[in-house]
Amino acid sequence: MPEYNTLDDLDPGQRVLVRLDLNSPVEDGTVQDNNRFDRYSETVRALADDDHRVAVMAHQSRPGKDDFVSLEQHAAILEDHVDRPVQFVADTFGEAARDAIEDLDAGEVLVLENTRMTDDELPEKSAAEHAESEFVQTLAPLFDAYVNDAYSVAHRAHASTVGFPPVLPAYAGLVMEREYEYNTSVAQRAFDGPVTMVVGGNKSKDVINVANNLGKKVDNFLLGGLPGELFLRAEGYPVGHDVGEMAMLDDQFEATEETLESLVENRRDEFGLPSDFAYEADDGGRAEIALDEIEQKDDPYLDIGHRTIDSYVPVIEESEAVFVKGAVGVFEDERFADGTVELIEAIARTDCFSVIGGGDTARALDMYDIDEDSFDHVSIAGGAYLNALTGKELTAVEVLKSYA
Repeated sequence: MPEYNTLDDLDPGQRVLVRLDLNSPVEDGTVQDNNRFDRYSETVRALADDDHRVAVMAHQSRPGKDDFVSLEQHAAILEDHVDRPVQFVADTFGEAARDAIEDLDAGEVLVLENTRMTDDELPEKSAAEHAESEFVQTLAPLFDAYVNDAYSVAHRAHASTVGFPPVLPAYAGLVMEREYEYNTSVAQRAFDGPVTMVVGGNKSKDVINVANNLGKKVDNFLLGGLPGELFLRAEGYPVGHDVGEMAMLDDQFEATEETLESLVENRRDEFGLPSDFAYEADDGGRAEIALDEIEQKDDPYLDIGHRTIDSYVPVIEESEAVFVKGAVGVFEDERFADGTVELIEAIARTDCFSVIGGGDTARALDMYDIDEDSFDHVSIAGGAYLNALTGKELTAVEVLKSYA
């Protein structure tokens, strides 16, 4: 049984405040549809079908950023996914928002304005402190229950994620419940065979934190992306340096050099490291170079090479469980998608427990027509997924447990 209340515990026909995470890419002012809307529509639809009056809170970006926009477009996209009318009010907790909430009928859905357009939202505070804010104190009396489904911001102690459980009966939504169960499974479940984690992305600290927390749970770490280069630099190879416009490696190495060298020295057999890399050739195509042929890094490495892919695939195929954190290459560019796509496809055809996650990694499935049903779980979370892997508490989940 979950340690928190779920939708199964919620009586029908109530006025419910729901926190989702609809944060989405914005291109030329247009909010892009994505799998988040599809996932969260399940919770919204389930609540509306149970005759709840549903008001949705969500955020988009942060103040000062180009994609910090209203949620009006988000409401229209959500409407397409829930297959019922979704209203929008350009107000978070003012008079217009309160009137719209009070006018809701059973089964109706309303999206409130971007939570980050209110000053009370972003400061990191305790649940008790947020519960005293004007934002929470104004909205809470209008509702019978609060549902948090925004797992991907569950590591944030913001007003909308932790401030309502102290003052309203609180429940986990469908996405929250599934994400938490699967993303903590690597630490909590016992597997009979080898456990492998594919780790890419652009932060060496991610690998270090995961390795330190899960070292006894994971048998093989297969590295790509920037972490792969930085581990190799710690081993003495002439990679992991900034070249051209890429300026992310030298500072990271300086900050983590001692820890990386310790892992290489004491736990080298746990890590699969790239034996070749792909880069952009002079003619604009994909070129590959073997690690032992590199005398000096002259080009940014944008993917692992096929020699590395061929060495990683058998490890995946022999695993009882495989977890993915981050892409091993710049998969958004088809020339440099081979590593990410071929490893994910290997996981898909292997009879193993599998979880795909980490920032935008799940987008590769859509881009390259990989069936999501081939995996046990595909996470839409980034920071919260990483926190679950590294054993850090998820603030919003702990608050749901505390007030269950």
